[in-house]
Amino acid sequence: MVLLKLCSLSPTQITMKMVPKMLSPLVKEWAPEAFVISFKLETDPLILIDKSRQALEKYRHQVVVANILESRRTSVIIVTKDSQTPLSLSDEEIAQGVEIEEKIVSYLQGQHTAFIEKKV
Repeated sequence: MVLLKLCSLSPTQITMKMVPKMLSPLVKEWAPEAFVISFKLETDPLILIDKSRQALEKYRHQVVVANILESRRTSVIIVTKDSQTPLSLSDEEIAQGVEIEEKIVSYLQGQHTAFIEKKV
């Protein structure tokens, strides 16, 4: 949470406060039957998959959308308990203005449908 205090008589003051992580209560208490997705952004590609798998283990949710800071707008890895699927934009897609979110949403729609069909 970020609080901004603007006043014409003094410089801008920014105060940051820690907020609790909501993923654990979401999965365990509020919506234990839901298809839950989290996001993991790292600067070091060598730890990305490991950190994503640690999150899946810790929070017991279904998917982590993992990406590296420098390539976050063009590629991600969809990490589940059993798989990791890279999604990337081609040079042509980038030139056409396609955004990586379109591929993420399309892929996750399929994952969600499969999740729901298993529950029924």
